[in-house]
Amino acid sequence: MTGASITKRDLPDILAGALMIGLGALGLWAGRDLRFGSAAMMGPGFLPDVICGMLIAIGAYVLIKAFSKAYEPIGESNIKPLIILVIAIAGFAFMAETLGFVVSTIWLLVIGSLADQESRWREIAISTLLLTVFGALVFIYGLGVQMPILPF
Repeated sequence: MTGASITKRDLPDILAGALMIGLGALGLWAGRDLRFGSAAMMGPGFLPDVICGMLIAIGAYVLIKAFSKAYEPIGESNIKPLIILVIAIAGFAFMAETLGFVVSTIWLLVIGSLADQESRWREIAISTLLLTVFGALVFIYGLGVQMPILPF
């Protein structure tokens, strides 16, 4: 076969599909000692196994579709939004225990919104208020997550 007769494949989707399959398989392997249970009596491994199975299925679908698509080169990437999102998520994780759910959620949403250059401060403020209240009601009061609501 010559180089011209080899069909180029869609590399970004191939990488994405392979990554999803790999992460799903890693999750199944990491939770292999957890009891699965049944739909009526879920064990600690039920949700992780189902999520990892779905991740593998989606990854397989993306991978299969990638082999049927035309070549699409990976373009330039902007690393700044990724760094901002990592800082926002890490800040939430580190602040949640000491500063409480409200402060850490506000941090997460405001700093995370800086990753989008088209964000407007009014929209950020409204969505932060609504999501913080909704999150506190669902996670702290509804589900009983053991996390302080406020730092005081």
